[in-house]
Amino acid sequence: MTQADPMVVDLPLRQPGVPFPPPHYADYRDRKGLVLSHLPDGKRVWLVTRHEDVRAVLTNPKISSNPQHEGFPNVGETLGVPKQDQIPGWFVGMDSPDHDRFRRALIPEFTVRRVRAMRPAIERTVEAQLDAMLAAGNTADLVADFALPIPSLVISSLLGVPPADREFFESRTRILVSLRASTDEDRMAAAKDLLRYINRLVDIKQKWGGDDLVTRLLATGTIAPHEMSGVLMLLLIAGHETTANNIALGVVTLLMNPQWIGDDRAVEETLRFHSVADLVSLRVAVQDVEIAGQLIKAGEGIVPLVAAANHDEAVFGCPHKFDPSRSARHHVAFGYGVHQCLGQNLVRVEMEVAYRKLFERIPNLELAVPVERLDIKYDGVLYGLNELPVRW
Repeated sequence: MTQADPMVVDLPLRQPGVPFPPPHYADYRDRKGLVLSHLPDGKRVWLVTRHEDVRAVLTNPKISSNPQHEGFPNVGETLGVPKQDQIPGWFVGMDSPDHDRFRRALIPEFTVRRVRAMRPAIERTVEAQLDAMLAAGNTADLVADFALPIPSLVISSLLGVPPADREFFESRTRILVSLRASTDEDRMAAAKDLLRYINRLVDIKQKWGGDDLVTRLLATGTIAPHEMSGVLMLLLIAGHETTANNIALGVVTLLMNPQWIGDDRAVEETLRFHSVADLVSLRVAVQDVEIAGQLIKAGEGIVPLVAAANHDEAVFGCPHKFDPSRSARHHVAFGYGVHQCLGQNLVRVEMEVAYRKLFERIPNLELAVPVERLDIKYDGVLYGLNELPVRW
């Protein structure tokens, strides 16, 4: 097969002043084949931008999500979290059949039915955060005071963390994901604190179980006690900052498009529109494989650009328009294939409840700064806001 020389571009990291998703993603999609880039260490990495091609990468058995394979594209830091091989049970970086064992055990915990049963507890969590905000005055940072605490408190309840410990749990989680407000040493210390706490929690649940995810997982016997720390840490991290970013960005977008406030379809469109986990679904070819007519050799890294796929004009008409009336369920904001986000049903409910309760309780909510002056995250793996000043 004769192939044209690929287009070579810089790694698409977010930059101040450049909109997200960046306009050049459309140029990449318009070009045949794939786009070539290089990691800071000089290794080749293929960028995948079309919706069809991203889904092909995420379902191809010749392509691995295991970062221990030679050539895996380690893009960005992991927020101070210990590496996969240091935590048993860190299954996001495993391939089948090892990955399947963990996923099968966890699927029953995140079904639509199970999450529906959690809704009253989620509503109470959101109401409590709103009570605290309203009691403090008529201004707030909606990231620190609302978007970040909600997913942390929801996951702590799901894991069976005692109410008395939830402030500690939430505080360590906040440090873990706060690139600007904490140092690398702070984040590593917070990760170690959480791991120690989770290990103690597993020990307690082995002796005195309860109505919680940890107890139920232990009862299956599928996941060994020493693997539980990695599993639970992964659930905490994967479901925390992504959900918080979506909540905050969704609020801004709804304030800019108030005709969609109160419409639950805004949740799905927010997930597609913002695609906060653009650089998360990293892969490496473990065998020679062809994607979009391009030969990718074994050992070459692959970066499926989620935001590019979710703004593919061939799939989503006028993709840069926020339009909840469109059918957006086939987006890839949660990934695709065997590694598709386990907690997606929970994330949807958290976002829906957060938007509905926020605008019901504070109908006169408005931004406290012009939208163009919002503090966007440029230094992290995930797209989002560092702060969201609001008033009412």
